Amino acid sequence: MAAYEPPVITLRPVTAQDREFLLQAYAAGREFELSLVPWDEAMKRAFVEHQFDAQNAHYQQEMPGSTHEIIVIDNEPGGRIYLHRTPTEIAILDLVVLPRFRKQGVATRLISDLQAEAAREGKSIRIFIENFNPAASLLQKLGFTVTSDDGVNRRYEWVRNKETY
Repeated sequence: MAAYEPPVITLRPVTAQDREFLLQAYAAGREFELSLVPWDEAMKRAFVEHQFDAQNAHYQQEMPGSTHEIIVIDNEPGGRIYLHRTPTEIAILDLVVLPRFRKQGVATRLISDLQAEAAREGKSIRIFIENFNPAASLLQKLGFTVTSDDGVNRRYEWVRNKETY
């Protein structure tokens, strides 16, 4: 029996040719919400396009210099990550792994790499996720704590733990 081989995970910058994939990834990140509405596929597509474009415009305007990258898993696009780095923190603006690549340690590895970077540079990490998002358990496992909760979204923060790094 062959030993388990973890997936090869790399990042590459988003290009204009990635739009269709990015819409697919955005929709995957909103799949729970989209499953609750009685819309046909065309309505869902219009919503995803509008929301993706609004999110992207907001990040570019409010957080210039942010990085938007495709998560490549075993040489195949498997998700996206949007980050904003400042002198004191790394903000995970969005992190989506497509459903078929989930539960393979992709998000764990990406976040762990960000924790190592933050520890080296003396930064904290923050991320906002919806209260129903199952990623909450992963964030808690990786040492993030809830610092605010408005009833819809929770802000999670990670601060370097001397025992960990």
